[in-house]
Amino acid sequence: MSFEPPTPPAELPTDIVNTLNKYSPDRLQQIARYAEVMAEHKAREARIEEESDGDEIDERPDDLPDDVPAKATITVKEINDNRYYYWQWREGETVTSKYKGPVNPDD
Repeated sequence: MSFEPPTPPAELPTDIVNTLNKYSPDRLQQIARYAEVMAEHKAREARIEEESDGDEIDERPDDLPDDVPAKATITVKEINDNRYYYWQWREGETVTSKYKGPVNPDD
């Protein structure tokens, strides 16, 4: 084992390198374990997203507006003791909603 400190990857931002250099060996081990788990998690999310992008939805509901994607689902929201239907879908990290109409209490 060398007595010289390791050379960080060129892609690693300097501020991260400087921050890591301040930590104890125990803290660095914790960071390493967390970074490994986080990398696996993000890779898994990317695979799932990639697979879901290839999923084709064969039929669009007749009442689905043109500006709402076919993957949208209907959600019920209660506002001021009234219930309403909303189309809801994910756009990246955010969930987008579009008003559909009131929930008919007779249904």
